[in-house]
Amino acid sequence: MFNVGDVVVYPAHGVAEIESISEREISGASIPFIILKILDTQMTVMVPVANAGNVGIRRLIDKKEIDQVMAILKQRDIHVDNQTWNRRYREYMEKIKSGSAREIAEVLRDLNVLKRGKELSFGERKMYDTAKNLLVNEISISRKFGKEKVEKMIIDALGKAQ
Repeated sequence: MFNVGDVVVYPAHGVAEIESISEREISGASIPFIILKILDTQMTVMVPVANAGNVGIRRLIDKKEIDQVMAILKQRDIHVDNQTWNRRYREYMEKIKSGSAREIAEVLRDLNVLKRGKELSFGERKMYDTAKNLLVNEISISRKFGKEKVEKMIIDALGKAQ
């Protein structure tokens, strides 16, 4: 269970703080909601407490998980499917929406590998930036590092194609 003041990850939007847990009346029933403030955009999101797990709200990654993310970013010997952009886009969006830092790292790594062979499309560049920003924000808050330091860590892990 989560408490007011906890810092969590809300999939596809990033790090959020739980501002409150309050009851709302919907169709005559009183339903408890978690009220989240997305730290990067200041957007407010309401999630029914009963759906928090289904939505994928999770705690911040720890040092061990950050090490796993960095190991994924450092992988060079991977094969990126030469499938159509649409299919790749859908696959990558599913990974980003999962909220898993490891899956987001895979998207960033794969797009970085693609970048080495061709120029990324506008959509691919946007997805690359989204994945990188989600990781930078979560790691910087989790480890209490400045965003610039974390971005440099990520770029160093990815290698020269950024």
